[in-house]
Amino acid sequence: MALPGDASHVATLDRRRGNGEILRLEGIVKRFPGVVALDGIRLDLRAGEVHAVCGENGAGKSTLMKIISGQYQPDEGTVHYRGETVRFGSTSEAQAAGIAIIHQELNLVPHLSVAENLYLAREPKRGPFVDTRKLNADARRCLARIGLEVEPTTLVRSLSIAQQQMVEIAKALAFDAQVLIMDEPTSSLTESETSQLFRIIHELRDAGVAILYISHRLDEMAQIVDRVTVLRDGRYISTDDFSALCVADIVARMVGRSLDDAYPARQSTPTDEVLLSVRDLRRDGVFGPVSFDLRKGEILGFAGLMGAGRTEVARAIFGADRLDHGVIELGGRRIGIRSPREAIRHGIAYLSEDRKQDGLALGMSVAANITLANVGAVTSRTGLLRFDEETVVARRYVHDLAIRTPSVDQIVRNLSGGNQQKVVIGKWLYRGSKILFFDEPTRGIDVGAKFAIYGLMDRLAADGVGVVLISSELPELLGMTDRIAVFHEGRITAVLETRQTNQEEIMHFASGCGHA
Repeated sequence: MALPGDASHVATLDRRRGNGEILRLEGIVKRFPGVVALDGIRLDLRAGEVHAVCGENGAGKSTLMKIISGQYQPDEGTVHYRGETVRFGSTSEAQAAGIAIIHQELNLVPHLSVAENLYLAREPKRGPFVDTRKLNADARRCLARIGLEVEPTTLVRSLSIAQQQMVEIAKALAFDAQVLIMDEPTSSLTESETSQLFRIIHELRDAGVAILYISHRLDEMAQIVDRVTVLRDGRYISTDDFSALCVADIVARMVGRSLDDAYPARQSTPTDEVLLSVRDLRRDGVFGPVSFDLRKGEILGFAGLMGAGRTEVARAIFGADRLDHGVIELGGRRIGIRSPREAIRHGIAYLSEDRKQDGLALGMSVAANITLANVGAVTSRTGLLRFDEETVVARRYVHDLAIRTPSVDQIVRNLSGGNQQKVVIGKWLYRGSKILFFDEPTRGIDVGAKFAIYGLMDRLAADGVGVVLISSELPELLGMTDRIAVFHEGRITAVLETRQTNQEEIMHFASGCGHA
């Protein structure tokens, strides 16, 4: 695949711009059991533009993208592509026509190499055999294009989540796509990796590629987006030039109301009582020594650059990873944690940044997921699950947490990201957890759902629960925490009072420029 700017791409640019509109959808309807996901959606996409599709979780964005890419077929409506009415029966058909999609959920084969993933089922052949030399050479050029410095022979399972996300992007770019769909492509990327992605997007746009872009990070869209379409509750709301709107306008259209404040007014107040005390926690070669206290009713933030050790410390306290040294005290009593089961028994919960992989049983119902960590409470003496009791429990948490679902029998995979996150929270609340680690809890969640999650966190703290918020978004930490522990290379370099600090000071300590 030639790089934008090459002679072939300049010619392609002129040709595609001459075509103007490349994709148009009219009256798109898509139904699932108990849910109308899309109700009369319309959208047009032009060659050489970046068109954002915005909406809350559950607005229908991902469903619409899956229809365009051939994963779903519409129940009603028409799709026009390059001047013809089309109906793609599969993603392979859409890819063959020049439509590629980068899913929010990674779609890679962990035990295969990076190169094998990039060209899966399209490997270059030498006779009946795969031409391994050409495969790796092609992959190396593709990876260089996005600035990812990994060897093509590296197994995908050994890469970080951010690196896997970049491989997913490279995989889509390996097709000479005329339409490229990006669903939350920056959700796992660092600031520098995001800048690399935006450079690629600019190059593709200049080459005449039409890009559909989905992201909840509205502030970053100004750097790349030409037009924006807003959906709400599966319905079309508006399409405008992005430059004609401000973020507040887009948010108001997404949620149907104005959000004057991004964070709820805090109702919780920390006490002097220490719930969790950690002293000299170490895992050789990963982090340490790490020491901190978490007080009753407090929201403690963990800040730091990617790889600073925030998640690793939380996982170790939860028993998911081994500890080599250190003391953990709960309520003033020293405890030993060698597994998540022991941590759960002590009332410690961890909400993983990858909720789909680590927090949910996607093929099970809302009710089953909510009772998953405390299933004994809804099991009879004979070992049989009391389904009626499970339903009562699940309905209570669906109501209390405002989980949007047709019923507690709904399969969790079919819920929006924000509602899936609420199900995870419900699971740990039903367990009676007193210490909750939230690891990137609003990743991939829209502004309305973020506000709801923030409110839940504050309610938990007000009820005396100790909350640790691990976040890469400094405004989120400043808006929701009482104190912020700043990590750098596996150590805490400062613990700052939130009301007395700012982003600049946090970054100062996160970069290793000082110690408190």
